[in-house]
Amino acid sequence: MASSKPLVPCLALLILFFGFSSEARELLVGGRENSWKVPPSPDDLNKWSGEIRFLIGDTLVLKYDPKTDSVLQVTEEDYKICNMSNPIKSYNDGNTKIPLDRSGPFYFISGTEGNCKKGQKVVVTVLSPKHGHVRAHSPKASPAPAPSPVEGGNFPQALVPTAGGHGLPGGGGSVGVAVVMGSLVGLALVM
Repeated sequence: MASSKPLVPCLALLILFFGFSSEARELLVGGRENSWKVPPSPDDLNKWSGEIRFLIGDTLVLKYDPKTDSVLQVTEEDYKICNMSNPIKSYNDGNTKIPLDRSGPFYFISGTEGNCKKGQKVVVTVLSPKHGHVRAHSPKASPAPAPSPVEGGNFPQALVPTAGGHGLPGGGGSVGVAVVMGSLVGLALVM
């Protein structure tokens, strides 16, 4: 019967893996500088937010010209009709950082008259702790299927890190845990 000593380094690696994957992030709205403006297409900002897994502890960053614009956090109803008259919070510093401190949706619109109706608005949905157990800067789409054997010398797409090096495509949750756990179990059995 195998000794439990080889499991100690394996468990340490697992803890290290989950420790690094749970750091809070600052996420630039729109994915680039000066994205808080009227977008080319009215749904561009929401397409961006739909591709991100927002988790409690993350921070939204909005960069804009404070002389010409601002950010208003509003209710769902005010978001739908672009009502700027009763914001929950108002920001006008040009480098707004908004901590996401709870799960659920956050609604933001431009504080400049007419911009919201042109698409300068975004909904950010923060996952609950039970749904956001592995952080990944990746699409919220369903997890990638289990990787197939390596074909033609290429790694299966599910195992290739994203360009930013933050997690795995498709959320990486199930696939990432399966890969790490399989490696650790295999390592423990060899020792």
